Amino acid sequence: MADVRALTVTGALVDYAVAHGTWADDPVLTDLRDETAALGPVATMQIGPDQGQLLTLFARLVGARRAVEVGTFTGYSSLCIARGLAAGGTLLCCDVNEEWTALARRAWERAGLGERIELRIAPALETLRSLPPEPAIDLAFIDADKGGYWDYWDELAPRVRPGGVLLADNVLWSGRVADDGGDDDTRSIREFNDRVAADDRVDVVVLPAFDGLTIGLRR
Repeated sequence: MADVRALTVTGALVDYAVAHGTWADDPVLTDLRDETAALGPVATMQIGPDQGQLLTLFARLVGARRAVEVGTFTGYSSLCIARGLAAGGTLLCCDVNEEWTALARRAWERAGLGERIELRIAPALETLRSLPPEPAIDLAFIDADKGGYWDYWDELAPRVRPGGVLLADNVLWSGRVADDGGDDDTRSIREFNDRVAADDRVDVVVLPAFDGLTIGLRR
């Protein structure tokens, strides 16, 4: 049995961690969080600043020049990825919601990153399947409809270069993946986790932080 660690992650502790990271929050991200919160309950789909810092670090670690995001929402995670890109790097964002991504577009421009980010409003699978088959992507981040996770991963994996990284959010689903049964999303995430664990294209770690983050290193 694995060791049980009982650290309770409070809002104050997250704030402390963020303040002690290299990329402390900035006014554009702060304002974007406030604008997103005003949308109501859907605001819970936005990642936190601690996870945003990690995305920036991953982009820096792999020297990302080409990144892809599936599920952009209001643009917080895309901002964090884009600011970690190498000089001349670009980020392709896949989403289907014009209203939410309008907030993202405004934030990208305010941050001076608009030219680095391309947004395609279309079903993500269509966008991914239209990409060249060559392994040219350095970083991919999946945070969209849970039933589509494996299809997104399966399209992205052969297009990520060896040494590149695939990330998938919400893979512990508030802990429900460890329970029996569950709703459609829970079952989809559980199936995704099983398939990724058996995927011989990647070395994988599931990080039990945030809502669970899968980190896959392309072989």
